Amino acid sequence: MRFAAFLLTLVPLMAQEGHPLVGSWRGDWGPNAKDRTDVTFILNYDGKNIVGMINPGPDVAKLQNASLDASNWGVHLEADMKDRSGKLIHFVADGKVEDVTSARRRIVGTWSQGGMKGDFKITRDD
Repeated sequence: MRFAAFLLTLVPLMAQEGHPLVGSWRGDWGPNAKDRTDVTFILNYDGKNIVGMINPGPDVAKLQNASLDASNWGVHLEADMKDRSGKLIHFVADGKVEDVTSARRRIVGTWSQGGMKGDFKITRDD
């Protein structure tokens, strides 16, 4: 009987994954297939806004603007972050969530940073 009660408490917990962008995301961006820059996003939802950081560590950047359009799974992310030389550059990433029901869903789209434009792909960690 106790085991059945335990199982019943697990079902709601598994169903409540939360906001689809919450979690740690890793991937890269770049202007072509050879020139890529690794990127890590830590995203959270505070009940009203998508918040987070990019590249945790010494070069951390706070997410300044983020949105999710659930009607088409469109994602918009913006922040000021340091480039490879340490210069602060504004970036904008616009993409779409792919395989939204998977724990390892992806966001794929376009990335612009300073005068550079390219594509990006990040995958949510389990």
